[in-house]
Amino acid sequence: MKKVVFIFGSIAGLIEVAMFFISMPLMGNGTISFENGEVIGYSTMIIALSMIFFGVKSFRDNHSDGKITFGKAFQVGIFIALVASAIYALGWEAYMATGTGPDEFMTQYTDQYVSQMENEGASPAEIDEMKSEMQSMSEMYKNPVIRFGMTLMEILPVGLVITLITAAVVRRSEVKVSV
Repeated sequence: MKKVVFIFGSIAGLIEVAMFFISMPLMGNGTISFENGEVIGYSTMIIALSMIFFGVKSFRDNHSDGKITFGKAFQVGIFIALVASAIYALGWEAYMATGTGPDEFMTQYTDQYVSQMENEGASPAEIDEMKSEMQSMSEMYKNPVIRFGMTLMEILPVGLVITLITAAVVRRSEVKVSV
């Protein structure tokens, strides 16, 4: 099980890391907005975390005699999701260290959000309140432990949902024999 988890989790995590190393500079120069970036990011997560399905199916077919319970499928899937999530969060930390730092990222994020609020007709008081909240979040985001946890919470829930769906779809109590 460890080999399957490591291989499929690593593939999923590396797909994610590659995508944000490609997309984040495009956000920084304005080619992609933060709104589009979120769509791209979560779409990439779903595509990358499809490795959970392939990993669980591989484990079932190659290491479990074609049988797997929901519980065992969930176990394999969640471990794949954990490996992928850890790689994703470590990749984000590498990006923060080599690309844009947390200060610059939060400044860009705040500026984008202010612009969006202004376009939607928010009052100056609402914008000032949001800026204050973002300043507080920016201070928290400087702490790598908190930032790592926040990054894990972006991807891990998606991995959990995909794991639950996968475990329900690939479970098989007995091997079906075709004649």
